[in-house]
Amino acid sequence: MIADKHITVIIPALNESESIGRVIADIPDVVDHVIVVDNGSDDNTDMIARSFGATVVYEKNKGYGTACLAGIRSVGQTTDLIAFIDGDYSDYPEDLIDVVRPVADGRYRFAIGCRQNTASNYADLPHADLPWHQRWGNWLACCFIDLLYGYKFSDLGPMRCISLKLLTRLQMSDANYGWTIEMQLKASILGVSVLQVPVRYRRRIGKSKISGTVRGSIMAGYKIFYWIIRLFLHNHKGVHKAFNSRSM
Repeated sequence: MIADKHITVIIPALNESESIGRVIADIPDVVDHVIVVDNGSDDNTDMIARSFGATVVYEKNKGYGTACLAGIRSVGQTTDLIAFIDGDYSDYPEDLIDVVRPVADGRYRFAIGCRQNTASNYADLPHADLPWHQRWGNWLACCFIDLLYGYKFSDLGPMRCISLKLLTRLQMSDANYGWTIEMQLKASILGVSVLQVPVRYRRRIGKSKISGTVRGSIMAGYKIFYWIIRLFLHNHKGVHKAFNSRSM
Protein backbone atom coordinates (compact mmCIF):
# COMPACT_ATOMS: atom_id res chain seq x y z
CA MET A 1 0.00 0.00 0.00
CA ILE A 2 1.18 3.52 -0.86
CA ALA A 3 -0.60 6.67 0.36
CA ASP A 4 -3.38 4.47 1.76
CA LYS A 5 -4.11 3.11 -1.72
CA HIS A 6 -4.83 -0.58 -2.09
CA ILE A 7 -2.84 -1.98 -5.03
CA THR A 8 -3.63 -5.15 -6.98
CA VAL A 9 -1.31 -6.66 -9.60
CA ILE A 10 -2.83 -8.80 -12.35
CA ILE A 11 -0.56 -11.27 -14.16
CA PRO A 12 -2.01 -13.02 -17.25
CA ALA A 13 -0.23 -16.35 -17.67
CA LEU A 14 -0.20 -19.23 -20.12
CA ASN A 15 2.25 -22.06 -19.41
CA GLU A 16 4.64 -19.92 -17.38
CA SER A 17 5.64 -22.52 -14.79
CA GLU A 18 9.35 -21.75 -15.27
CA SER A 19 8.97 -18.06 -14.53
CA ILE A 20 5.78 -17.28 -12.60
CA GLY A 21 7.31 -17.94 -9.18
CA ARG A 22 10.19 -15.55 -9.87
CA VAL A 23 7.79 -12.85 -11.01
CA ILE A 24 5.62 -13.10 -7.89
CA ALA A 25 8.61 -13.28 -5.55
CA ASP A 26 10.08 -10.04 -6.95
CA ILE A 27 6.89 -7.96 -6.79
CA PRO A 28 7.37 -5.07 -4.30
CA ASP A 29 5.86 -5.39 -0.84
CA VAL A 30 3.69 -2.31 -1.39
CA VAL A 31 1.38 -4.50 -3.50
CA ASP A 32 -1.57 -5.76 -1.45
CA HIS A 33 -2.87 -8.47 -3.75
CA VAL A 34 -1.43 -10.53 -6.62
CA ILE A 35 -3.80 -12.22 -9.06
CA VAL A 36 -2.52 -14.71 -11.61
CA VAL A 37 -4.98 -15.42 -14.39
CA ASP A 38 -4.33 -18.91 -15.72
CA ASN A 39 -5.37 -18.67 -19.35
CA GLY A 40 -5.63 -22.39 -20.07
CA SER A 41 -2.19 -23.61 -19.00
CA ASP A 42 -1.44 -27.32 -19.28
CA ASP A 43 1.54 -27.14 -16.90
CA ASN A 44 1.58 -26.36 -13.18
CA THR A 45 1.55 -22.56 -13.48
CA ASP A 46 -1.43 -22.36 -11.14
CA MET A 47 0.08 -24.53 -8.41
CA ILE A 48 3.33 -22.57 -8.41
CA ALA A 49 1.48 -19.25 -8.33
CA ARG A 50 -0.50 -20.36 -5.28
CA SER A 51 2.63 -21.58 -3.55
CA PHE A 52 4.03 -18.03 -3.83
CA GLY A 53 0.91 -16.52 -2.29
CA ALA A 54 -1.01 -15.39 -5.38
CA THR A 55 -4.72 -15.77 -5.98
CA VAL A 56 -5.35 -17.83 -9.11
CA VAL A 57 -8.24 -17.06 -11.43
CA TYR A 58 -9.05 -19.35 -14.35
CA GLU A 59 -10.02 -18.09 -17.80
CA LYS A 60 -10.35 -20.86 -20.38
CA ASN A 61 -11.00 -18.54 -23.33
CA LYS A 62 -7.55 -17.76 -24.70
CA GLY A 63 -6.37 -14.21 -25.21
CA TYR A 64 -4.18 -11.68 -23.41
CA GLY A 65 -6.98 -9.14 -23.10
CA THR A 66 -9.46 -11.82 -22.11
CA ALA A 67 -7.18 -12.88 -19.26
CA CYS A 68 -6.72 -9.28 -18.10
CA LEU A 69 -10.48 -8.69 -18.15
CA ALA A 70 -11.01 -11.85 -16.09
CA GLY A 71 -8.54 -10.55 -13.53
CA ILE A 72 -10.31 -7.19 -13.37
CA ARG A 73 -13.69 -8.85 -12.83
CA SER A 74 -12.26 -10.88 -9.97
CA VAL A 75 -11.06 -7.72 -8.22
CA GLY A 76 -14.44 -6.02 -8.24
CA GLN A 77 -14.30 -2.73 -6.35
CA THR A 78 -11.96 -3.95 -3.61
CA THR A 79 -8.87 -2.03 -4.75
CA ASP A 80 -7.85 1.49 -5.69
CA LEU A 81 -5.16 0.81 -8.28
CA ILE A 82 -4.59 -2.03 -10.71
CA ALA A 83 -1.17 -2.83 -12.12
CA PHE A 84 -0.34 -5.28 -14.87
CA ILE A 85 2.83 -7.25 -15.54
CA ASP A 86 3.60 -10.27 -17.70
CA GLY A 87 4.36 -13.66 -16.24
CA ASP A 88 7.44 -14.42 -18.34
CA TYR A 89 10.03 -12.55 -16.21
CA SER A 90 11.06 -10.29 -19.09
CA ASP A 91 10.24 -7.19 -17.06
CA TYR A 92 11.84 -6.58 -13.69
CA PRO A 93 8.95 -6.79 -11.18
CA GLU A 94 10.94 -4.62 -8.76
CA ASP A 95 10.49 -1.73 -11.20
CA LEU A 96 6.75 -1.75 -10.51
CA ILE A 97 7.39 0.53 -7.57
CA ASP A 98 8.44 3.34 -9.92
CA VAL A 99 5.35 2.81 -12.08
CA VAL A 100 2.89 2.50 -9.20
CA ARG A 101 4.06 5.30 -6.90
CA PRO A 102 3.16 8.30 -9.13
CA VAL A 103 -0.37 6.93 -9.50
CA ALA A 104 -0.74 6.06 -5.82
CA ASP A 105 0.32 9.51 -4.64
CA GLY A 106 -2.13 11.21 -6.99
CA ARG A 107 0.25 12.84 -9.45
CA TYR A 108 -1.04 10.69 -12.34
CA ARG A 109 -3.94 8.36 -12.99
CA PHE A 110 -2.10 6.15 -15.47
CA ALA A 111 1.57 5.19 -15.84
CA ILE A 112 3.27 2.75 -18.18
CA GLY A 113 6.69 1.15 -18.02
CA CYS A 114 8.74 1.91 -21.13
CA ARG A 115 11.19 -0.90 -21.71
CA GLN A 116 14.89 -0.08 -21.82
CA ASN A 117 17.55 -2.53 -22.88
CA THR A 118 19.80 -3.70 -20.05
CA ALA A 119 22.57 -5.52 -21.97
CA SER A 120 25.82 -3.54 -21.57
CA ASN A 121 26.96 -4.25 -25.10
CA TYR A 122 23.75 -2.75 -26.47
CA ALA A 123 23.41 0.10 -23.98
CA ASP A 124 22.72 2.64 -26.72
CA LEU A 125 19.98 0.61 -28.40
CA PRO A 126 16.50 0.86 -26.77
CA HIS A 127 14.60 -2.44 -26.68
CA ALA A 128 17.64 -4.36 -27.99
CA ASP A 129 16.54 -7.49 -26.15
CA LEU A 130 13.21 -7.47 -28.00
CA PRO A 131 13.06 -9.46 -31.25
CA TRP A 132 13.90 -7.20 -34.19
CA HIS A 133 10.41 -7.41 -35.69
CA GLN A 134 8.86 -6.48 -32.34
CA ARG A 135 11.21 -3.50 -31.96
CA TRP A 136 10.41 -2.34 -35.49
CA GLY A 137 6.66 -2.82 -35.05
CA ASN A 138 6.70 -1.01 -31.72
CA TRP A 139 8.59 1.93 -33.25
CA LEU A 140 6.26 2.08 -36.27
CA ALA A 141 3.13 2.00 -34.12
CA CYS A 142 4.41 4.80 -31.89
CA CYS A 143 5.29 6.91 -34.94
CA PHE A 144 1.83 6.32 -36.40
CA ILE A 145 0.17 7.34 -33.14
CA ASP A 146 2.23 10.52 -33.07
CA LEU A 147 1.30 11.29 -36.69
CA LEU A 148 -2.44 10.80 -36.26
CA TYR A 149 -3.01 11.83 -32.66
CA GLY A 150 0.01 13.86 -31.62
CA TYR A 151 0.57 11.57 -28.61
CA LYS A 152 4.24 10.73 -28.15
CA PHE A 153 4.64 7.20 -26.81
CA SER A 154 7.94 5.34 -26.77
CA ASP A 155 6.54 1.90 -25.93
CA LEU A 156 3.42 -0.26 -25.71
CA GLY A 157 4.83 -2.42 -22.94
CA PRO A 158 2.82 -4.61 -20.56
CA MET A 159 3.93 -3.10 -17.23
CA ARG A 160 1.47 -0.42 -16.20
CA CYS A 161 -0.61 0.98 -13.35
CA ILE A 162 -3.98 2.69 -13.58
CA SER A 163 -6.63 3.85 -11.15
CA LEU A 164 -9.63 1.54 -10.99
CA LYS A 165 -11.98 4.46 -11.63
CA LEU A 166 -10.21 5.42 -14.84
CA LEU A 167 -9.89 1.81 -15.97
CA THR A 168 -13.63 1.32 -15.52
CA ARG A 169 -14.30 4.43 -17.53
CA LEU A 170 -12.18 3.22 -20.45
CA GLN A 171 -14.57 0.30 -21.10
CA MET A 172 -11.78 -2.00 -22.18
CA SER A 173 -12.80 -4.66 -24.67
CA ASP A 174 -9.89 -6.06 -26.69
CA ALA A 175 -9.59 -9.81 -26.19
CA ASN A 176 -6.00 -10.30 -27.22
CA TYR A 177 -3.11 -8.40 -28.80
CA GLY A 178 -4.60 -4.90 -28.84
CA TRP A 179 -5.10 -4.63 -25.08
CA THR A 180 -2.19 -2.32 -24.27
CA ILE A 181 -2.69 0.12 -27.12
CA GLU A 182 -6.44 0.29 -26.55
CA MET A 183 -5.80 1.40 -22.98
CA GLN A 184 -3.17 4.01 -23.92
CA LEU A 185 -5.16 5.53 -26.76
CA LYS A 186 -8.48 5.68 -24.89
CA ALA A 187 -6.83 7.35 -21.91
CA SER A 188 -5.09 9.87 -24.15
CA ILE A 189 -8.29 10.68 -26.04
CA LEU A 190 -9.87 11.52 -22.69
CA GLY A 191 -7.07 13.98 -22.04
CA VAL A 192 -5.45 11.86 -19.34
CA SER A 193 -1.74 12.54 -18.95
CA VAL A 194 0.06 9.21 -19.31
CA LEU A 195 3.35 9.00 -17.43
CA GLN A 196 6.04 6.99 -19.20
CA VAL A 197 8.51 5.45 -16.76
CA PRO A 198 11.78 3.87 -17.96
CA VAL A 199 11.93 0.25 -16.80
CA ARG A 200 14.46 -2.51 -17.32
CA TYR A 201 13.92 -5.36 -19.74
CA ARG A 202 15.53 -8.74 -20.46
CA ARG A 203 14.90 -11.76 -22.63
CA ARG A 204 11.90 -13.68 -21.40
CA ILE A 205 11.97 -17.20 -19.97
CA GLY A 206 10.52 -19.63 -22.47
CA LYS A 207 8.97 -18.91 -25.86
CA SER A 208 6.71 -15.93 -26.46
CA LYS A 209 3.15 -16.71 -27.51
CA ILE A 210 3.11 -13.49 -29.54
CA SER A 211 6.50 -12.47 -30.91
CA GLY A 212 7.73 -16.06 -30.79
CA THR A 213 5.42 -17.11 -33.62
CA VAL A 214 4.79 -15.71 -37.09
CA ARG A 215 1.02 -15.82 -36.58
CA GLY A 216 1.29 -14.09 -33.21
CA SER A 217 3.45 -11.31 -34.61
CA ILE A 218 1.10 -10.72 -37.55
CA MET A 219 -1.99 -10.71 -35.36
CA ALA A 220 -0.37 -8.35 -32.85
CA GLY A 221 0.52 -5.91 -35.61
CA TYR A 222 -2.97 -6.12 -37.07
CA LYS A 223 -4.70 -5.42 -33.76
CA ILE A 224 -2.39 -2.53 -32.90
CA PHE A 225 -3.13 -0.73 -36.14
CA TYR A 226 -6.79 -1.72 -35.95
CA TRP A 227 -7.13 0.24 -32.69
CA ILE A 228 -5.11 3.17 -33.99
CA ILE A 229 -7.41 3.55 -37.01
CA ARG A 230 -10.65 2.68 -35.23
CA LEU A 231 -10.27 5.19 -32.44
CA PHE A 232 -8.95 7.85 -34.81
CA LEU A 233 -12.04 7.53 -37.01
CA HIS A 234 -14.41 7.63 -34.04
CA ASN A 235 -12.52 10.14 -31.93
CA HIS A 236 -14.90 12.99 -32.68
CA LYS A 237 -17.98 10.78 -32.88
CA GLY A 238 -19.44 8.18 -30.56
CA VAL A 239 -16.34 6.99 -28.72
CA HIS A 240 -15.41 10.29 -27.09
CA LYS A 241 -19.04 10.97 -26.21
CA ALA A 242 -19.44 7.51 -24.73
CA PHE A 243 -16.38 7.90 -22.54
CA ASN A 244 -17.52 11.27 -21.23
CA SER A 245 -20.92 9.87 -20.30
CA ARG A 246 -19.27 8.28 -17.28
CA SER A 247 -17.99 10.32 -14.37
CA MET A 248 -14.50 9.74 -13.05
